[in-house]
Amino acid sequence: MLKRELYMQRLRQLRDEYVIKVLVGVRRSGKSTVLEMFRDELLDEGVEEKQITFINFEEPERLEAETYDWRIIYNEIVARLVSDRMNYIFLDEVQNVPEFERMVNGLHAKKNVDLYITGSNAWFLSSEIATLLSGRYIEIKMLPFSFKEYTEMLSGSGKSEERLFQDYMTYGSFPQVAKFLRDGKSEQVSDYLSGIFNTVMVKDVMTRQGVSNVKTATNLMRFMLDNIGNITSPKSISDTMTSDNQAVSHPTVTSYLTALTESYLLYEAERFDIKGKKLLRNLEKYYTVDTGLRYAVLGARANVDTGRILENIIYLELLRRENAVRVGRAGEKEIDFAVVDTAGLTSYYQVALSVRDENTLERELGSLRGIDDNPKYLITLDPEERNFDGIAQTNAIKWLLEK
Repeated sequence: MLKRELYMQRLRQLRDEYVIKVLVGVRRSGKSTVLEMFRDELLDEGVEEKQITFINFEEPERLEAETYDWRIIYNEIVARLVSDRMNYIFLDEVQNVPEFERMVNGLHAKKNVDLYITGSNAWFLSSEIATLLSGRYIEIKMLPFSFKEYTEMLSGSGKSEERLFQDYMTYGSFPQVAKFLRDGKSEQVSDYLSGIFNTVMVKDVMTRQGVSNVKTATNLMRFMLDNIGNITSPKSISDTMTSDNQAVSHPTVTSYLTALTESYLLYEAERFDIKGKKLLRNLEKYYTVDTGLRYAVLGARANVDTGRILENIIYLELLRRENAVRVGRAGEKEIDFAVVDTAGLTSYYQVALSVRDENTLERELGSLRGIDDNPKYLITLDPEERNFDGIAQTNAIKWLLEK
């Protein structure tokens, strides 16, 4: 089992701190596994089993969780607490318990409780809940495997890094998908990804977000998967889908896009005016949480535009590494990503499959040359690594592997 060091390190840093640790992310991205690994690490370090309570509210015996009174669960947990030691409480997919926030708030009030919870949609950190827990939690956003983790998982496959990356672009990076590929069960991948998609659409988009028309929501998600990295607006989406005999109103698109992003199927990248130093209020870009979902939902069409797939992968990696990832605009030119790190430094990225064609190279460099700030990067699949007056051309695979 691959240890997700990026997330494990964050949990180690926060251990025994008086804040609730909240892991959020799309279903099957590995949240439960990370909690289990952290629990096992605690046991290895001498924490006794009686100090640990681990409840997964999606296990078969917990399927009736919606009928639970949160007070019953709370009292069961409190009855098990060891009075003179730290107690580690893990509540997985806690949003399945009605009014779970009251249970979480009560447990956090105990001075000898270190509390960890997970959820698969942003609804469970809605404004009302966030207000109740204000200042008491730290959010850790989880994604499926990075390419570095993916190559570690498939290290014994005998495939080159380039071949692994082609698979990564096609099949995506859900941990179980990597395991299927490692074990030679690629025929299982499409069904598994379709299962994730359908589960999220039913449990998170429809049930939690109150979406009533699953066909319209699914058609919208198909449209978005086919247009990752394109500048869009709810009106343009509505117009395009309606002209394609999939009539949907502008307000419905807006509502359903919110549901899809709050279920972590989509990520919205805001546009940022680099020279004016302000966010722009329309024409965002959207990226999918996993490129394998395109393969499962779009079929043969999924691999048509590999340039946008590469852009999606770079976007997700920047989310893992940095603080804020936006689409940049400098005058009339678009910058793929303007990234502000935790120290407040802004860096700029252009992404292209190849810039061996001189016209393509000049177009990509032109967007970056108008920016005075540094650093600036041009990420491609070309093997060449060059420098153009402070713009570093970098190979995508090496960059993703942090070489």
